[in-house]
Amino acid sequence: MVELRLECVDIDKTDEVNIILGQTHFIKSVEDLYEAMKTAVPVGKFAVAFNEASGACKVRCEGNDAQLQKLATKNQLAIGAGHTFLIMMRDCYPVNVLNAIKNVPEVCSVFCATANPVKVIVAEAHYGQGVGRGILGVIDGSVPKGVETADDITWRKTFLRQIGYKL
Repeated sequence: MVELRLECVDIDKTDEVNIILGQTHFIKSVEDLYEAMKTAVPVGKFAVAFNEASGACKVRCEGNDAQLQKLATKNQLAIGAGHTFLIMMRDCYPVNVLNAIKNVPEVCSVFCATANPVKVIVAEAHYGQGVGRGILGVIDGSVPKGVETADDITWRKTFLRQIGYKL
């Protein structure tokens, strides 16, 4: 019989940090994800943490910002799910890098890409002599507070132009 336990893990981050959380399958993922980030946004600050699922089962972390590396490693230890990666970034946004990340050959899926508060739903299974953890899904941000009004549409369009994403 397999014992199963569910846990909700909060991603520890500040408001200005964006994240991409996903699943991958190979030890070289940490280097390939680093290269994808650096190529897509050379001036962005980021860290990539990857949890191995076999062998040494280490958290592997690379990046160009020591603070983000420490934070990404801390969060990946808390999540504890094998073959997952967490990218934490500043001075760039997921929209700038998401296609590059999804095109890394080892990447299986992306759970979320956001600046919102995130809770990761993790399942832990105890079987025989082993323990495994996997991500079931994420809670990204808050529930809707209504339907967009004409004023909200104006605000959205103005905001996108202010930050340079629309003409």
